[in-house]
Amino acid sequence: MSTTVESRPAAATAPALANPAALGLGGFALTTFVLSTHNAGWAPDLTWVGLAFFYGGLAQFCAGMWEFKTGNTFGATAFSTYGAFWMSLATFIVLVLTGKVTEKDLSTDLGWFLLSFAIFNTYMMLWSLRVNVAVFGVFLTLEVTEILLFLGFFGNSTGLIKLGGYVGVITALVAWYASAATVANTMRSAEILPVGAPLWHDQPTTTGVTRPGIAG
Repeated sequence: MSTTVESRPAAATAPALANPAALGLGGFALTTFVLSTHNAGWAPDLTWVGLAFFYGGLAQFCAGMWEFKTGNTFGATAFSTYGAFWMSLATFIVLVLTGKVTEKDLSTDLGWFLLSFAIFNTYMMLWSLRVNVAVFGVFLTLEVTEILLFLGFFGNSTGLIKLGGYVGVITALVAWYASAATVANTMRSAEILPVGAPLWHDQPTTTGVTRPGIAG
């Protein structure tokens, strides 16, 4: 009596996913840098608008969507929001250029725009403590940038807007470093560019139950 072995197709393996954070951070960094050089008084205006639509905007928004695929809620929320931030800001400037926004409302409108995103950035900055030092550095410097800018626009203060531009350049440099580290560190098993451990992690208690803690 013979037996037959039924052949079954092997289970398909899921394709490896690249880390979309490198793209998201890169798009955010470059667009922030170009706008901040204008706010600082170093570069002409409007150079950043196309970047805001396509690199800081569309590309970063796509990176956020891909972060959903990886299961990274923090990255998905951050990149999708700031991709939408750039596209929204560019659209607002188009409305200004086409005469849909009056000159007297421009500064106040930008103040409310930046204040709203500063509120969002505040809690994301806190949660970034659980990611790594580099990402926390991005959100920390961005927090300062947004606060200086919304105060500057509400108060029509050229000095505060320029200072916001200076800090914005620093924000861009920190984000570029985080992007470069993400690319480099995916190219070999050993870390090439350090990003630092999470500053806020779970520490075991004497009862064996974990609780949130901030690393020293």
